[in-house]
Amino acid sequence: MNTQVGDRALLLNVAYRLLGSASDAEDAVQEAYARWYGMSQRRRDDVHAPTAWLVTTVSRICLDLLNSARARRERYVGEWLPEPVSASTFWTSHAALESVGDPAERVSLDESLSMALLVVLESMTPAERVAFVLHDVFGYPFTDVGDIVGRSPQACRQLASAARRHVREQRQRRVRPEDHAHVVAAFRTAWQAGDLTGLIRWLDPDATAIADGGGQVSAMLNPVHGAEPIAKLLLGVGRRQHDLTIDTTTVNAEPGLVARDAAGSVLAVMSVAVLDDHIDRIWVMRNPAKLTTWR
Repeated sequence: MNTQVGDRALLLNVAYRLLGSASDAEDAVQEAYARWYGMSQRRRDDVHAPTAWLVTTVSRICLDLLNSARARRERYVGEWLPEPVSASTFWTSHAALESVGDPAERVSLDESLSMALLVVLESMTPAERVAFVLHDVFGYPFTDVGDIVGRSPQACRQLASAARRHVREQRQRRVRPEDHAHVVAAFRTAWQAGDLTGLIRWLDPDATAIADGGGQVSAMLNPVHGAEPIAKLLLGVGRRQHDLTIDTTTVNAEPGLVARDAAGSVLAVMSVAVLDDHIDRIWVMRNPAKLTTWR
């Protein structure tokens, strides 16, 4: 089998949704290819569906990483957030496989890439996450999922059902993309202008802001709640960083924000959730290790 661009895109899409880290996804895919080419030609010829073999191998690697990540994240400084990605066309361009189950259970590639859903995935057990992503997002049957997680198809069906409940409990009514973009653009304008009233206008009264600095840079260690505290926090950032520029951009397939200094260096990437016509959640990535693809 020759390495196909489409196969690599699919594998990266699966691995990123399982791990919430583009860099870890790259490593998992590289490891899967290393195992493939580490086999003899005869063994590779015996694999009738190389892409399925690679997806299975990547998923097993990711499952092992998820199991080991729990202890590491307990020692993480501050809040741990998924790594934001840009270039949404790449992350959503590979068509998902045909669903063998209820189409109502399927989650679109765009929605599965959203920061809101990735954060929900972090609350699941590793087995729940694998079952949900492979079945509900990519349409793999539970028999295949069972081979990966080492459980029966019925047990995997129950895992996916439990994961689906997590998603339903946290899922918010999605606004139209153009409405989301309008709110983000107006919020950006108010922030860049130092307009406290304008910022509060576009924030939900019960909004929450969460930052991930990873102990590498200054960042709030705990979530900040409420429109006014969040607005004042953002304006304080602008006063301390006089050369700060805020631009709209695509973050995880949705309109978001990127903050840069005068030299153009990325200081933060912000993903937002919009509820009705207000920003309900802001996820701020400050950890330099998770911003390498934005430089």
